[in-house]
Amino acid sequence: MTIAVYPGTFDPITTGHVSVVREAVRLFAHVRVLIAVHPTKQPLFSLEERIELAREVLGVMPTVSVDGTRGLVVEYARSIGASVLLRGLRGAADAAYETELAQQNRQIAPEIATVMLPAEPRLSAVSSSELKARAQRGEPIDEYCPSAIAERVRARFVETS
Repeated sequence: MTIAVYPGTFDPITTGHVSVVREAVRLFAHVRVLIAVHPTKQPLFSLEERIELAREVLGVMPTVSVDGTRGLVVEYARSIGASVLLRGLRGAADAAYETELAQQNRQIAPEIATVMLPAEPRLSAVSSSELKARAQRGEPIDEYCPSAIAERVRARFVETS
């Protein structure tokens, strides 16, 4: 069984992320969405909240599971027997960054391949960071994330103001 790990901070998970997961379930026996802690990012939601949100959105897909890590993604993938790291791409800038990251991961774990999947073109314009910026400005975000996520993002900005 081929296990693919789709890592990211997912703060919060967007419709673009969900689109990448939908494509991945067509290619791999199991997809583990891995919510990671990035040492330089200040997330809007805690690791536990991001895991909960992702499970809420992705729970309808029987071959998808969600977990979290504070460690190296490639070490996590190795520990669960995954053979693929999955990366979503929005455009050329993502591709350059992700290629460099894939090369670093290959040095650490040459047995784990990196597969890059582009997001649907209509969904590639908005990252989690841009989604949060739009929400903070009071702009509509429902097009870019599932409705349950949009409600939580808006509520979080109301709490902090």
